[in-house]
Amino acid sequence: MIKTLTRYQTHIREGFLLAFPVIVSQLGHVMMGVTDSIMVGHVGTTSLAAVSLANVAFNVLMLFGIGVSYAITPLVASYHGEGDHGNIRETFRHGLVINVINGIFLIMVVLLCKNLLYHIDQPKEVVALAIPFLSILAFSLLPVLVFQTLRQFVEGMGHTKIAMVIMIISNVINILLNYIFIYGHFGFPAMGLIGSGWATLISRVIMVLLIVAIVFYSPHFKSFTGLYKIGNYSKTLFKKMLNIGIPAGVQFIFEVAAFDFSAVMMGWLGTQTLAAHQIAINLATVSYMATSGFAAAATIRVANFMGKKDFQNAKMAANGLLAMAIALMGVTAIGFIACRFWMPSLYVSDLDVINIAAPLLIIAGFFQLSDGIQVVCIGALRGIRDVKIPSVLIFIAYWIIGLPLGYWLGFKLGWGANGIWMGLLIGLTLTAIAMLIRFNRLFKNLGRP
Repeated sequence: MIKTLTRYQTHIREGFLLAFPVIVSQLGHVMMGVTDSIMVGHVGTTSLAAVSLANVAFNVLMLFGIGVSYAITPLVASYHGEGDHGNIRETFRHGLVINVINGIFLIMVVLLCKNLLYHIDQPKEVVALAIPFLSILAFSLLPVLVFQTLRQFVEGMGHTKIAMVIMIISNVINILLNYIFIYGHFGFPAMGLIGSGWATLISRVIMVLLIVAIVFYSPHFKSFTGLYKIGNYSKTLFKKMLNIGIPAGVQFIFEVAAFDFSAVMMGWLGTQTLAAHQIAINLATVSYMATSGFAAAATIRVANFMGKKDFQNAKMAANGLLAMAIALMGVTAIGFIACRFWMPSLYVSDLDVINIAAPLLIIAGFFQLSDGIQVVCIGALRGIRDVKIPSVLIFIAYWIIGLPLGYWLGFKLGWGANGIWMGLLIGLTLTAIAMLIRFNRLFKNLGRP
């Protein structure tokens, strides 16, 4: 018993040391959006609502692309556990091709489909601001996915601090450029929401240049020659990676699109309700992305132990990270409920928006534990390359049950914004239950004939 407890303590310590830099870098991704929302919110409620509407389209596509890139991590971590440098290099090369093509494709989707925002019954003044902002933001998809390729490569081998440092630097740059471009300083005109789009795009390009330079010059990766070599690709490896990456990307679509469709329903209730939703979802995304750092660590550690055929430690590593995620989300749940009026005031001074956002944060507080459980279980399952069944379960929980219930509660029973968010709470809770059951069943049987 004592020996088992000591091993768990070791796994918790090692898991945290691996996860913490990932948490910071994951927060870095979302903090760009938080910074944009806070700084744009001081321009006006309509601009804040436009950020929310633009993110309806952008976040689904960006997170689909990030999900596809996740095929790199379990493969690199597994090959790293085996000491197979050749396959690590090939995984990176093939992953780079997949992500560059995917990035270009997703940019074209945004540019060709952006005018659909005029046809989903949103406030016209909000759409008029959202489309040019979205058009600029679209071009950041390519640098994001190239960055993800290198990030998954280095994190798969346990070097998680690199992305953390880069994300901190890029966020500082984003804040500075937002200050200059949104409000007009140092000789630049005040561009408002458009300025925020340019700040984010430039920051993400710098982010890519930094990680390329580090991987190219760092002694940690000197043994991986030919990383950027073009040609001699394997259809088998492409298929293997896409079989992991596409279902992982689809998982993000099912979950993120559910939250984004809820934003569309919020727009039917007016500009102030949409702005309140943006505040609440922005804050909930912060805690989600923090916990997704534990999920990424679960993918890395589980895949690494699977590469070594060490099934017992794979189970213990996953359980330790799940426990830490639950503890973190318990704290954020209390914070959201206790600070439900103060947090929205950081974004806007409009009391009507703050009063709409406050009860949404109570609901967000209640789904924190479910969010933490489901994201880490999904990460651990990704480490054993189980991605297809979880995608189906997520679709059922959100799109067959959660969203229809949210619509019914919000519009048929007249609960408004709170009813829509209750549907999200139900969808998340069902997802967490389904993922926990699958996690326990598959990990219980690891290593058995």
